[in-house]
Amino acid sequence: MTVYNDALADYITQTFARPDKVLEKVTKGIADNGMPAITVRPEEGRFLQLLARAVRARRVVEIGTLGGYSGIWLARALPDGGRLITLEMEPRHAEVARSHFALAGVEGRVEVRLGNAHQLLPALAAEGPFDMCFIDADKEGYGAYLDWALANVRRGGIIAAHNAFRRGAIIDPQDTTDDTQAMRAFNRRFAEEPRLLSTVFPAGDGMLAGLVA
Repeated sequence: MTVYNDALADYITQTFARPDKVLEKVTKGIADNGMPAITVRPEEGRFLQLLARAVRARRVVEIGTLGGYSGIWLARALPDGGRLITLEMEPRHAEVARSHFALAGVEGRVEVRLGNAHQLLPALAAEGPFDMCFIDADKEGYGAYLDWALANVRRGGIIAAHNAFRRGAIIDPQDTTDDTQAMRAFNRRFAEEPRLLSTVFPAGDGMLAGLVA
């Protein structure tokens, strides 16, 4: 019997991922700047942090910065000398994220690169291999981002991707929007990819996680 629900999600947050004052200010800053409320939930951020620490990540790529909330969780997992490179297409989002990274005291280990991820990633490959890649950007681009991650994340590293559930639309046969269709195809590919040992962490909007074999 499945018992997971919003109350249990809140329990996980309060027990394992209680946001501190900095993250609360970051959440407020995202809203105050009129940015979409699509960032990861606290328990998802904690899960990303755990994954990064578990594989002893030193070099992480994030595709889709938004306001920097997930990036802070990832940056906090890195050791001294670790580096998070996060890609953001919207100049205003990048500006807000940089201020949030400074607020969290992790600006020294985070680099925000502005531009279209599809154009930035080929050059970024020369700086690899990487220990982890987190994908949270345009859904129709997920397939291309996975191609890049599989080629540039080391064996034993982690590839993660957000919005596996599309707020429940993923199992709604009436939803045939492009983003939902793209996510269905991506989920299937992620599950069937022989180079990944993968699953979905069923919190928030669903976090895909795969260990590169």
